[in-house]
Amino acid sequence: MFALKLTQIGNSVGVVLPKEALAMLHVDKGDTVYLVESPEGFSMTPYDPEVARQVEAGREFMREFRDTFHELAK
Repeated sequence: MFALKLTQIGNSVGVVLPKEALAMLHVDKGDTVYLVESPEGFSMTPYDPEVARQVEAGREFMREFRDTFHELAK
């Protein structure tokens, strides 16, 4: 767990992440992170949850039409 301090950045408020947190998230300066709300509270992730939903929908579609894709691949 990391205690993060809010700081003034121009007209906005930002959070400074320690190097250890950046390493654990596998992110660096300029990368995008997502603050995701869940029943347990909030979590920060480098993965876009919308893209994850789209990938899962694509996988489900491919499973459903697996035989058709095999026929088209011939």
